Amino acid sequence: MVQLLKVQNFNVSSDGFGAGENQSRERPFGHADPATMFSWAGATASWPNRTDPGGSRGLDDYMTRDFANNIGAEIMGRNKFSPYRGPWENHDWQGWWGEQPPFHTPVFVMTHYQRPSLRLSDTTFHFVDADPATVLDQARNAAQGKDVRLGGGAATIRQFLDADLVDTLHVAVSPIELGGGSRLWCAPEELDDRFHHDIVPSPSGVTHHLFWRR
Repeated sequence: MVQLLKVQNFNVSSDGFGAGENQSRERPFGHADPATMFSWAGATASWPNRTDPGGSRGLDDYMTRDFANNIGAEIMGRNKFSPYRGPWENHDWQGWWGEQPPFHTPVFVMTHYQRPSLRLSDTTFHFVDADPATVLDQARNAAQGKDVRLGGGAATIRQFLDADLVDTLHVAVSPIELGGGSRLWCAPEELDDRFHHDIVPSPSGVTHHLFWRR
C-alpha cells in the first residue's frame, strides 16, 4: 500500500502567509487573526469544536470532514507546537491544545533541540532532530500503513517540498493580506511544474487549491 504525504486544510492569506509575525504564547499565529483565517472551516457542520447544531455543508464542509481521513501520523515544525526558540528551558510547555490534542495519532515535531516524548490522551509527540526524509520514514513506520499528514507551518512544508517528498496538497487561501510572517509561496503557480493544480472557489470566500504530484 502506498502511503502518501499529504498537506490538508493548510490555510494561507491571499499574499501567501500561513502565519503572521511576532508569534507568542498568547498569539500562536502572530499578528494574524486565526478566527478570520479559519472562519470558513469554523462555519462548517463538521468543525470539531462546534458546540451548537447547524453549520454549512458543501465543499468547505467536505474539506473539514476529510481532514483526518486515513491519517496515521502527523509531522509539524517546532513553532507549530511551541512559541519558544532555542533550547527547551524546561518541559512544562505541552502545546496549545490542552489535555486532548486534536491529532489522535503519533506526531513528529521537528526541532534541533530534543526532549523526551510527550503523551497526551491518544496523541504522542516525538521530538526529532533529523532531515525531512528521515522524519518521514519515522512517521510512515508509526502510521501503520495509513497516510502521513504534513501539518505545517509554512517553513516546514517548504522543506518537504524542496526535498520533493510531498504527494498532495490542499491549501485554502483566505481573502485577507498579512504583509509578513511565515510564507508558503509568493504565488500558488510556483508549484505547477511539479503538481497538477485545480482551483475551486467557495461561497465562503476562500479559494481551495488542490495539488497532486505529476
